[in-house]
Formats: sequence, C-alpha cells, structure tokens
Amino acid sequence: MNDQSRRHFVKTSIAAGLSTALPASQLSAPAAGDMFVHHVYFYLKNKGSEADKAKLLEGLNKLAKVPTIKFVHIGSPATTDRSVIEKGYAVSWLCFFNNLEDEEIYQKHPIHLKFVEDYSALWEKVIVYDSVGPRRS
Repeated sequence: MNDQSRRHFVKTSIAAGLSTALPASQLSAPAAGDMFVHHVYFYLKNKGSEADKAKLLEGLNKLAKVPTIKFVHIGSPATTDRSVIEKGYAVSWLCFFNNLEDEEIYQKHPIHLKFVEDYSALWEKVIVYDSVGPRRS
C-alpha cells in the first residue's frame, strides 16, 4: 500500500469510527438501569503477613453487611500466570450495586466509615476501579 493510499485509508477509518461512536453524554452519565461495580485492591504494609490479611478479611466480612451491596466477592490473587496479570495485591474486594446512588450510600455508611477507621492501618496502598454498565445475565 503506498503512502497516499495508507493516509486515505486511515482518514476514512477514523471518520467511520467517529461517526458510529456514542455521544459523549452517553459515555459520561450512567443510563437508568445500569449496574455499578466497585473493585478494590488492597496492598498490605506487611506484605505476606497472614495475620494482617486475616484481620483485613475480618473487616471486609463486616463491611459486606452494608445493605446497599447486592453481591460481594472477596478474593486473593489466583495462581494464573500471564504477563498482564497483577498479583502484587493481598486481597481484592468486588461489590455490585443497583446504581451509583446505592454506591454513594455505601461510601457514607457507618459500617464503611468504621471499616476505614479500624483497618486502614493494615494497607500501604489501595487501588479502586469503579465502573457502570448494563446488567447482563
């Protein structure tokens, strides 16, 4: 493919892609009925400490009682081994909410605030991934 043809192909492809893209308003604002997913990765200060991990798990099991949480999963790094897999965290906390409003209630709930107060000394870093999207079965 010569340089002129390549440029034309790239321009045409970009234009076609832009014409089918969702409006920015649909990308930034969740639609009615979208589920909210909150995924947290905890990195312990005392990496490898089973006692600290057990204490964090104790706290997360208490945190799971926040009533706006619809489903929760508490996990540890899997034994999978691929270059794209992050395994440096100690515990992952994944929870699903019916919507953004329910997640905001969770953030301010006394159980969540008490969890942060009582257990934050255990971790050196927390990474959070929040996402919204349509429910799928």
